[in-house]
Amino acid sequence: MNIFKFLISIFFFVNFYSIDLKAQNLEIEITKNLRCLICQGQSVYDSDSEFANSLKILVEKKLNEGLSEKQIYEYLKNKYGDWILYDPGFNKNTYFLWLLPILMFVFGGAIILRKVILKKKI
Repeated sequence: MNIFKFLISIFFFVNFYSIDLKAQNLEIEITKNLRCLICQGQSVYDSDSEFANSLKILVEKKLNEGLSEKQIYEYLKNKYGDWILYDPGFNKNTYFLWLLPILMFVFGGAIILRKVILKKKI
C-alpha cells in the first residue's frame, strides 16, 4: 500500500513539475517577443530595466490568471501599441512594413534585368 501511495505522489509531482515548466517556457517565449520600450532594440527577456521587470511580472500574472499567449499579446498591444510586439500583425498601419521588402525585390530585379538586357543589345 505504501508503494502505491509513493507512486501516486511521484506521478502528481512529475505532472505539476511539467505544468510549471510549460508555463515558464511560455513566459520566456512571450517576453522574448516583446520589445522593451526603455531599452531600444532589446527584448523584455534580455532587458533589466524597471519597465521590463514589471512586464515580466505582468506576463507571469496574466498566465496565472489563465490567459493565452494571444490574449496577453492583445492586452499589451492595446495598452502600449503595436510597437511593443517584435512581430506586428498585418493591418492597415503595417502594410508598408510588410510590403516594402517585396517592392524592393521587384524594383531591384527590374533594374538588374534592364541592365542585363541593355548589355546584350550592345
